Amino acid sequence: MIAPTEGEPAMRPVKLSGQRTDGVLWPMGRNHPLPGLRLMSRIAIIGAGITGVTSAYALVKLGHDVTVIDRQRYPAMETSFANGGQLSASNAEVWNSTATLLKGLRWMFRRDAPLSLNPAFSLHKYAWLAAFVGNIPHYRANTIATTRMAIEAREHLYAMAEDEGIDFDLERRGILHIYHDRKSFETAQRANLLLREGGLERHAVTPAEARHIEPALTQDCYGGFFTPSDATGDIHKFTRGLADACARRGVTFTMDSDVQRICQAGGQHLIQIARHGSRGDQANTTQTLAFDAVVICAGAASRRFAAMLGDTVNIYPVKGYSISVHLDDSRSIAAAPHVSLLDEAAKIVTSRLGDRFRVAGTAEFNGFNKDIRADRVQPLIDWTRRHFPEVETGRIVAWSGLRPMMPNMMPRVGAGKRPGVFYNTGHGHLGWTLSAATAQMLAAGVQASATGI
Repeated sequence: MIAPTEGEPAMRPVKLSGQRTDGVLWPMGRNHPLPGLRLMSRIAIIGAGITGVTSAYALVKLGHDVTVIDRQRYPAMETSFANGGQLSASNAEVWNSTATLLKGLRWMFRRDAPLSLNPAFSLHKYAWLAAFVGNIPHYRANTIATTRMAIEAREHLYAMAEDEGIDFDLERRGILHIYHDRKSFETAQRANLLLREGGLERHAVTPAEARHIEPALTQDCYGGFFTPSDATGDIHKFTRGLADACARRGVTFTMDSDVQRICQAGGQHLIQIARHGSRGDQANTTQTLAFDAVVICAGAASRRFAAMLGDTVNIYPVKGYSISVHLDDSRSIAAAPHVSLLDEAAKIVTSRLGDRFRVAGTAEFNGFNKDIRADRVQPLIDWTRRHFPEVETGRIVAWSGLRPMMPNMMPRVGAGKRPGVFYNTGHGHLGWTLSAATAQMLAAGVQASATGI
């Protein structure tokens, strides 16, 4: 992680009144920043999901003047809305392995399989898949690196929640991985060596020990692995709570705003946005804002914004689904597990979020399609009924979101080619798990650039 050298002064907050020239808001003057001001004190973050909001929080604490721009009306309304809920260092194993590839090929012929691939030709999709295969040699190193990042992230996240008083249905009861046959359990043992090398405490358990850890389990299993330090929580509640904390600290949220264009002029970044009318009878308005730096935290849309900035960020949207089972009666409350689970065969994860039971899974390669398909949701419902028959499934809310996947399964964090351009994106299925750490990495990089280190 990049850090300022000893004795380097921190950035101070800069509040400036803008000048309008040619329809552009130039907060620090058209030609150059005012003498004596640190570069990049006014920063735009594109994206108000978990990575964008954690980035805003880290940067505003360093004294930067931060504006978050998002097309939704509120933060955390897309991929950060209803994911599986796991804060899971134990799920840090990257997918780039021959075993995963072969399993995926077999799944393609099952309609209810955890993986779904639309075979229709897309240059981006098949180029991404080729790059994914090309990263198989980096499986070991990337798994260990992700594990270390995940362990660091949760300490930052817990500190944010404590400092700002955020209630997000946190359950620090660990995560239990369940395996139904000897072969999958032995495969998991090999992966576990890498997780442990990354510093994770994770140990094998017998079927009896698994039922002791989570008494609500009703199905037999071959064995399991338990990670006591993992946790679960509601990503939407946390992100909204942290966004409120950011606003209290001075972060500006420019919502209902589509970013149409990003360019550079006069040493600053010009972002053209189309703001949606707050009522149906109000037309959209176009505005251009100027910033010293821009941070892309836009999930699956990051690839498009990167292209505007002269960078290639090879993110592909991989759709995931979840159901939130509302526990409306005492029998369901008693029957739903509290310990988070991962069923290896079904690739399904669970989280207990207060009076809701979140069940999530599947990976669907189908471009930017956000349709909630009944045939992809039904396996989640069937799994819940089969494993927890006493849980009523009469009130279920289904959801889908697009995970921003890089072909090496590692987030893209750091500077772009142009001065003042940064990225914190591409976290895939681990955005909730990793974002608190990558926000710190991003902030350190921005600070180093701002201070000339």
